[in-house]
Amino acid sequence: MDKLDAIFSPKSVAVVGASTTKGKVGHDIFVNILKGEYTGTLYPVNPKAHSISSVKAYPDITAIDDEIDLSMIILPPMAALGAVESSIRKGVKGIVIVSAGFREVGEEGRKIEDRIIDMCREAEVRVVGPNCLGVINPLSSVKLNASFSARMPKPGNISFISQSGALCTAVLDFAADRDFGFSKFISIGNKADVDELDLLRYFHQDLDTEVIMIYLEELRRGPEFIEAVKEITCGEIRPKPVLVIKSGRTSAGALAAASHTGALAGTEAVYDAIFQQSGIIRVDNINELFDFASAFAYKNESELGKLRRKVPNGNRVAIVTNAGGPGIVATDMTVSSGLQLAKFSEETVDSLESHLPMTANVHNPVDVIGDAAQDRYENALSAVIRDEGVDGALVILTPQSMTNALGTAQAIAKIARRSHKPILCCFMGIIDVSAGVKYLQEHGIPVFKFPENAAKAFGAIYQYSQWLNRQHMAQFKLDYDTEKASAIIEACLSEGKTRLGELDGLELLKCYGFKILPTTLATKADEATAIAEKMGYPVVMKIVSPDILHKSDAGGVMIKLKNQAAVKDAFETIMKNAAAYDPDADIKGVLVQKMADPGEELILGMNRYPVFGPLLMFGIGGIYVEVFQDVVFRLAPVFRNEARRMIRNIKGIKLLKGFRGKPKTDIKEIEKSIVRLSEMVMAHPEILELDINPLLAHAEGDGVTVADCRMILEKTS
Repeated sequence: MDKLDAIFSPKSVAVVGASTTKGKVGHDIFVNILKGEYTGTLYPVNPKAHSISSVKAYPDITAIDDEIDLSMIILPPMAALGAVESSIRKGVKGIVIVSAGFREVGEEGRKIEDRIIDMCREAEVRVVGPNCLGVINPLSSVKLNASFSARMPKPGNISFISQSGALCTAVLDFAADRDFGFSKFISIGNKADVDELDLLRYFHQDLDTEVIMIYLEELRRGPEFIEAVKEITCGEIRPKPVLVIKSGRTSAGALAAASHTGALAGTEAVYDAIFQQSGIIRVDNINELFDFASAFAYKNESELGKLRRKVPNGNRVAIVTNAGGPGIVATDMTVSSGLQLAKFSEETVDSLESHLPMTANVHNPVDVIGDAAQDRYENALSAVIRDEGVDGALVILTPQSMTNALGTAQAIAKIARRSHKPILCCFMGIIDVSAGVKYLQEHGIPVFKFPENAAKAFGAIYQYSQWLNRQHMAQFKLDYDTEKASAIIEACLSEGKTRLGELDGLELLKCYGFKILPTTLATKADEATAIAEKMGYPVVMKIVSPDILHKSDAGGVMIKLKNQAAVKDAFETIMKNAAAYDPDADIKGVLVQKMADPGEELILGMNRYPVFGPLLMFGIGGIYVEVFQDVVFRLAPVFRNEARRMIRNIKGIKLLKGFRGKPKTDIKEIEKSIVRLSEMVMAHPEILELDINPLLAHAEGDGVTVADCRMILEKTS
């Protein structure tokens, strides 16, 4: 038995702090449990009351003769501490602390909260809260509304986790309006003990939960969260979709701006990386949360009698509509949602022509014309859903004089039962289509008010299908000189060097298998020409100064230098530009570097975050990286498969695959470079931040070359 069963399915509940005064949380929670027809035994605890709502009250939880599974505590912090001690002595299995005034209000509250959690962990009692709405289980076997929301939702197969109690009441109201049901519903507040990951694991095992929704404000676990949730969303045992609405999308702020990675990365980049790597689908608003959840909850009965989630095998969608305008809207949204209009086979077109009037459009989107009755919809949908080139269908109905919304819904449900392909519906309007909408909802078929909502929901289930069916490549076998890299870092830190340029940075990268260019420091013009002569032309020259991080901005880079005179002039120009850019800068000299063969300019970077660890960045590089911002982020460690997805997620992927006569780049070596960087920053926590920009990607088979790099180090304890 899972310890959280005592919280979601308790056989007995004691409300400690139950009140006789209507409107007080202690009264309302007790009454909500009572009126919700809770199937277990309920006990109010209040030393000053004889009874609460005609139910005998007890002075203390230890005065109750029977066993208690769940203790609901609604008391101020110090009193709550005493109630927790009593609850532990009583032998409760779970505690929910609804009241506020703990960690969220200051140091004193934090100390009390910490004492409570220490006691409960020692006693192996799980705690939800404090500062939370409570817990709801509407399933008929439990019927527990242990919250201060008066609304008990209808039972369903979707579980909801929220960090915000206030949002929960709004969500419950919204769900009632949409006839939306839940399996479990919980607010976790300060999440002093039970957090999102605990609940995700619990809901993964819960046979009554098919879809998990989360309202998230912040996470306190990083890599562990990714690996655990990946098992939930795509593991071998009962994979379940997880939908997240994350607050604060627009308030992202970078921790540092000393590098391009620091300037572009922020807390939202971290969360997007976590969601991408764990298979979580992020939604933009509450409407989308419910739209997508209803699509994911859609199941059909297989030949073996088992319910199976309907996800498309591809992104080819057929649209059947009785109005041209909504069909065009759906077409536009289909394309923008990562889908495409299916192209019908000749046999499908022939079938449509045989059933539809001459004025109908038999190509996608299929327009069955405004006077279509249910038989026309049935024939059209049957034809397109059988087409092997169709992965799913979107049915749009607008109320016309001949429209039979209920009959059409019944026809759709009949076809849906026979097909493994998802069919999503859009019945536009409210009153005239209400009977059809209700029928579809009762039969578990997703129905939306507007075609764009349906198309976006279809895009979401296709996204999840891609996640479930993604390829898994064999991992790379790469060699690293970790010991030498550690020695380089230790030497730099002992010399007080925390900002590394190319001289030290390239040596560090070389330890992890990066291809680097011959590079030497020159302090005089004659020295630079001698180095260039030995190295061979053409060469590149760059200013070296810990005070000048962006060399190009300072006029500190000269390229394609082909002779002694050019090198000498470049040295003098670079030194002069650097002095003008920052008269106080500590100029170490000028690097002379063998010029790399041409290639596509990429960027690899890393920024290290508290809790979450190293955040890797990959994208189109060069001097315009912050202008175009065509970059993606992932949390380390990153291996081959995730590196592959990073590359394919940038808009500039076409440049790498060969574009307008350009050769295809060495994508396999780019993948290796991402993995190498991941291994390096995981092995050396002293690396706080870095950029490799540009990383030049050459033609397939010619590898990649580091053309420039910079790093920031920090001593670790």
